[in-house]
Amino acid sequence: MSTVLIENVHIAPVVGPEIGSGHIHVEGDRIAALGPGPAPAVPDAVRIDGTGCLATPGLVNTHHHLYQWASQGLAQDATLFEWLVALYEVWAAMDAEVVRGAAGAGLGYLALSGCTTSSDHHYIFPSGRGDLFAAEIEAARELGIRFHPARGSMDRGKSQGGLPPDVVVEGLDEILTATAEAVDTYHDPSFSSKLRVAVAPCSPFSVSADLMTEAAALARSKGVRLHTHLAETLDEEEHCLAQVGLRPVDYMERLGWLGPDVWFAHAVHLSDADIDTFAQTGTGSAHCPSSNGRLGAGIARVSEMLRRGAVVGLGVDGSASAELTSLSGEMRQALLLQRARYGPTALTARQALEIATLGGARNLGRQEEIGSLEAGKLADIALWRTDGAFASAVTDPVCTLVFGSRQPPLARLLVGGETVVEDDELRTVAQDALGRAGGEAHRRLMRLAEERGFTARREVGS
Repeated sequence: MSTVLIENVHIAPVVGPEIGSGHIHVEGDRIAALGPGPAPAVPDAVRIDGTGCLATPGLVNTHHHLYQWASQGLAQDATLFEWLVALYEVWAAMDAEVVRGAAGAGLGYLALSGCTTSSDHHYIFPSGRGDLFAAEIEAARELGIRFHPARGSMDRGKSQGGLPPDVVVEGLDEILTATAEAVDTYHDPSFSSKLRVAVAPCSPFSVSADLMTEAAALARSKGVRLHTHLAETLDEEEHCLAQVGLRPVDYMERLGWLGPDVWFAHAVHLSDADIDTFAQTGTGSAHCPSSNGRLGAGIARVSEMLRRGAVVGLGVDGSASAELTSLSGEMRQALLLQRARYGPTALTARQALEIATLGGARNLGRQEEIGSLEAGKLADIALWRTDGAFASAVTDPVCTLVFGSRQPPLARLLVGGETVVEDDELRTVAQDALGRAGGEAHRRLMRLAEERGFTARREVGS
């Protein structure tokens, strides 16, 4: 069992007081101790000098669509529904090779922004295109970060009053069988797990009530979590009212989709009563500020949700609605948007850091294992260099990390005590090759879509 000692570092543990100059002692994949002053003398330990650095928990991404790395830059000025309609046919052409390249690039980009754990919501499975779910799992395994893929689904196409074309939906029985197989094959519930599976029908406007209720029963029978999109736009609210006579949160309550084993993506348009319901039931949400801004969806009431005790984490969302968005940058986006709407005390830098770490861990049901720097937790640690020539003018390193428009250099990223990033360079995979594979995934997807007679556009209607 290896020993790592990080010394002379400013520690922001998220839980408990910060330590201006201290050490973190890692044994194997867990934090053995942390505290002020120098590290203990441990024979054969790997010693990391953290002088000029800030240590935080690794960031936790709680909403993504990794396959969308291959479809960035399209439908640039569209609303959510316009954007979806423009891209469904493109995504219908994807195959496992596209997903493998896109997922590798997307996850690598996340790791370079301090992310040690990421979820992914994959909900399109074109027939005969290979094992798409396995492709993204392999990408995460190669990189070495913790991965929570959510087996998504859609069973309500246009012919049944849904938004997506029928070509991208599956049958109810097919979905339930494939989802059960994904959980049985891949889900690892152990403390140190790097792979857990969630059950994730896509959204109220693309799935049936039967799928929602059956998926919830399946997930709870297997002890895994539930995830879907909710209350992202006013269009969605109007759709729910027209189709079922209920607002989105009320509809989820009817379907049994509230509770501490559920987290929703976005949750932008919530009433006071909705927020109280989330807080009382322990239901979580993934705040995706850049994607919400890109699509003109609105600004989630994050500060009010936190004030009322609701669980909030961060997500970068799919790259097709949040091009080249870093998870570290979403802390700043969240802070600025809350302050722009509610005033300068709406969200502090340390609250932004907390939702990016412990809030995300709570969404994924892993708050006992990750999300804060505490003895006994997994050694998922981001080490940010905050003493650069220009950054040195800011004496609060957490301010440097969250307020700055340029991410501080990532000196080290540890996942379970193992180095994934060092000096802004991926160490577990060839970084440049990973990026090029993401570019090739884009070109392959565009080519496959054209072969199906569909040409992707930067603008809707062009």
